[in-house]
Amino acid sequence: MTPETALTEIARGLQMALLLGAPLLLAVLVVGVVVGVLQAATQINEPTIAFVAKAVAMVATLALVGHFLLGRLVAFTTELYQRIPHLIG
Repeated sequence: MTPETALTEIARGLQMALLLGAPLLLAVLVVGVVVGVLQAATQINEPTIAFVAKAVAMVATLALVGHFLLGRLVAFTTELYQRIPHLIG
């Protein structure tokens, strides 16, 4: 395996990690900002409210896009296993 091939595979893995994590992180970020603004406006500083809201947002996001994310992960893994002979030889 050449260094270029290794770097390409690492880049593909990092892109897949970004693709898999982005929807969850964006949902939690948006909910966190909204809850933070609401807590600042009402001066209610209860950390459990933000935690529960973020947890619900994460579960809802997983329910909506989980099938897509799992399909992409399975396709990536299958392609990686099929490329093993090329990577070794």
